[in-house]
Amino acid sequence: MEHLRRRLPTLIASVLWSLPSPVPAVDPIDIGTRRELFIDHQLIEQMTGRTQLQLHHPVETEDVFVHDTPWEGNRTMYYTILQDGDLFRMYYRGSHIDLSESGYSIRYNVTCYAESRDGIRWTRPELGLVAFGGSTRNNILLSGEICHAFVPFKDANPDCPAKHRYKAIVAVYKPVRGLHVYSSADGIRWSPMSDQPVITTGYFDSQNLAFWDTVRKQYVGFHRALRGGPKQLEPSSHEAATKDVMTATSSDFLRWSEPVWLAYSPERWIRFSSKPTRFSPFVQLYTNQIQPYHRAPHIYLGFPTRYVAGRAKLTDLNRKLAESVEYFGVDYTDGGFMSSRDGRRFQFWDEAFIRPGNPARNRWVYGDNFQSLGVVETQSTTAGAANELSLYVNEGLWRQCKLRRYTLRLDGFVSASAPLSGGEVITRPITMRGRQLALNFVTSVAGSIRIEIQTPDGEPIEGHSLADCQEMFGNATERVVQWKRGSDVSPLTGRPLRLRIVLKDADLYAFQFTP
Repeated sequence: MEHLRRRLPTLIASVLWSLPSPVPAVDPIDIGTRRELFIDHQLIEQMTGRTQLQLHHPVETEDVFVHDTPWEGNRTMYYTILQDGDLFRMYYRGSHIDLSESGYSIRYNVTCYAESRDGIRWTRPELGLVAFGGSTRNNILLSGEICHAFVPFKDANPDCPAKHRYKAIVAVYKPVRGLHVYSSADGIRWSPMSDQPVITTGYFDSQNLAFWDTVRKQYVGFHRALRGGPKQLEPSSHEAATKDVMTATSSDFLRWSEPVWLAYSPERWIRFSSKPTRFSPFVQLYTNQIQPYHRAPHIYLGFPTRYVAGRAKLTDLNRKLAESVEYFGVDYTDGGFMSSRDGRRFQFWDEAFIRPGNPARNRWVYGDNFQSLGVVETQSTTAGAANELSLYVNEGLWRQCKLRRYTLRLDGFVSASAPLSGGEVITRPITMRGRQLALNFVTSVAGSIRIEIQTPDGEPIEGHSLADCQEMFGNATERVVQWKRGSDVSPLTGRPLRLRIVLKDADLYAFQFTP
């Protein structure tokens, strides 16, 4: 008896430990009719079985633009691609660099322009604006210092005057280093909006960008900076500071908030060092290529250039470049992926989104594999197939510069994925508006997806239980979920609920309660 009395507190504690923990009361997330992507854990409360978030990779296709004009040179990069009605516009830098044993020299920088009706076949309109080699028969928009990286966007602000419909962020280094702003009525003829820089905190030696956020109703900018040195000034050593990204906001495009650093999850800066870790060499960020995703504009997607310094010289090209400037030959670049819901904290994937690929293409080199700014929706080359996303990546720097197109399924960046043995995703409490629930998913022929709609405490809602749900399989970008009583979920509008998603050999990319 005495033995039991002494053990009683331990037994009680053991029983209490084994009981389910109470679920803390939280306000449901109102998703309305938004399309939600599985690009992070924002809406996920629990994943069971072997379910995981899986990063997917674009499919490499053809070269869509070969830079073979005298003014485009061997240093063509920093592409901006935007869809403007039924026209695709491309802005990019043309430049030529000469290498020697004593270093390098840059002959010129120009900003060029190209157009396409399908995102695949591009033409150079003869603009007649800037002379090159004694002729204006070219596609050059601008020349000079402002052309290091001239980055336009079409302003979606409904209050924007027509004469400023197209805007651009431009880095200028003298007399004051900073970002200047330009505007245009037609996207072709540009003029400055101010004679002073609008942002001076940063380093800016990259593709700096801005856009009008249609959800948050403000201008948002992202630019290159260096973590280290007063006001992020260039250190004496190329590798002495860490390349990273800052952000700022504005209500009028002229007056900007003081820039702040992005934060990352996982916390990348716990390893705040340019030295290799036990996992890999330290990956820094060069360009950022952050933009609202057009199918879910409350979500920012970023396609940064991942920069790794101080590796071995793999090829003859690396060794040749190092003879001129050491870091040209021992530093490497490829493409990354990150996402955010607030523009400040980003879910960052350690794995590459774009790899250099086949060594025969000589893309294992500093300056290649930069992802362009702009993910656009294009028609599939397969008749009858759903539209796809087109992304563009540069190659051939130092040699013959080219732009290569990659494709990805709509919303296909990350999926909630499970093998045939199965797994589940249980969402956090949400509220919605809509009549039907549509999924973007793919399964194997043996795989499936079923969805149960629950109350916040996990009880199935009558008529929407797992047993009521018709099994879904196949490959669809917008398949409506059916239960025994049909697909109508409008009676649940505004009620707090959860989704229980059961996956078997399936990838679920996105869901949406449609109007």
